Amino acid sequence: MRVDELKGLLDRGEAPLVLDVREAEELVSDPYPFEVLHVPMGELPRRVSELPRGVPIVCACRSGARSAQATHWLRRQGLDAVNLEGGILAWSRRFPR
Repeated sequence: MRVDELKGLLDRGEAPLVLDVREAEELVSDPYPFEVLHVPMGELPRRVSELPRGVPIVCACRSGARSAQATHWLRRQGLDAVNLEGGILAWSRRFPR
């Protein structure tokens, strides 16, 4: 999913669950400007049961690489997951504060 697509969903109040898979220390410098569920990628296997079934999940990270891996893994677990292309870097370039 491109950042423009996510922004459109957020603006229309149709927000999916955004799952931020970055490490805790990364959240301080580049937070997403909207609500996310934070589960570091390394914790996904033991915390996957916390994720809702039947709800679209947008996986996000700094650049989109880790979230792409998380998306692939979540899909194998039967969840409706997509990757946020370019991550917070793409969001910040497209929608600067």
